[in-house]
Amino acid sequence: MTLPDPATAEALLREAEKLNAGPWVQHSRNVALAARFIAERHPDLDPERAHTLGLLHDIGRRTGPNKDRHILDGYEYLLGLGYPDAARIALTHSFVIPDLDTLQGDWDGTPAEWERLVQALAQAEFTEGDRLLQLGDMLALADGFCTVQERVVDVALRYSVNEKTPDKWRAQLALKGHFDQVCGVNIYQLLPELCERLLA
Repeated sequence: MTLPDPATAEALLREAEKLNAGPWVQHSRNVALAARFIAERHPDLDPERAHTLGLLHDIGRRTGPNKDRHILDGYEYLLGLGYPDAARIALTHSFVIPDLDTLQGDWDGTPAEWERLVQALAQAEFTEGDRLLQLGDMLALADGFCTVQERVVDVALRYSVNEKTPDKWRAQLALKGHFDQVCGVNIYQLLPELCERLLA
């Protein structure tokens, strides 16, 4: 089995919350829901799988408080549990462009951990499922669903920006456009209460 069943994924998230409680936990649940709703309209993706991966994409926060080190921590933790597909999502969800220079903010791990992250990213193969979780991560705050633009501001305020950030933003917007096209709908319409909030 390359990823846990849904009940196990939820149990892992609850366990992680006990170690490092914070808004990231509800964010993870909202990412899972966004991924499920979009997968239900996608011709090739499994909604239950998408939901499970969404629950676990930020599981590296269990070792926090941490910043981008959560990417490596989640990847290695899930590999250690025998869930390579979930581990890959913990890694790839942060790289809409597979380039470590697109990370915003200073690295909060050791040089050796950075090298492990370099190697892991170099070996990762990005699938449509990975792209879905990247998008789901861009559509969810702790208090509900959001637009890509709202989410990039949220990340920039917490992590700052660098010279690669505009390229990252363009790639994130293009990713939404891709899923709009494949799903045959503006995916914002698939997220309960988002359009109502934006039009209120």
